[in-house]
Amino acid sequence: QVQLVESGGGLVQAGGSLRLSCAVSGSISSINTLAWYRQAPGKQREMVAAITSGGSTNYADSVKGRFTISRDNAKNTVSLQMNSLKPEDTAVYYCKLIVIVREYWGQGTQVTVSS
Repeated sequence: QVQLVESGGGLVQAGGSLRLSCAVSGSISSINTLAWYRQAPGKQREMVAAITSGGSTNYADSVKGRFTISRDNAKNTVSLQMNSLKPEDTAVYYCKLIVIVREYWGQGTQVTVSS
């Protein structure tokens, strides 16, 4: 059974930094994509950043230059380094694993940025 467990959320002042991590367990293909999504109250869930098993990355325009996604294929982990945080970054952040046509989600971790 595939499980994703996020950690690293919390409360931070605007301009500060946080690092989110997601540990993936279970039997998964080595060819996959890991991504971070977020959902703010009253808004749709949106993709923040994604990284393939080959290391190609993609970012939402709103976080380019501030967030960095990385992964450790040996440890089956993905991280999101978030710098220069803004109040509008406040949301529940979810880790997502995509393997061919199957998707798996973590339970989410709250990130709150105070002004």
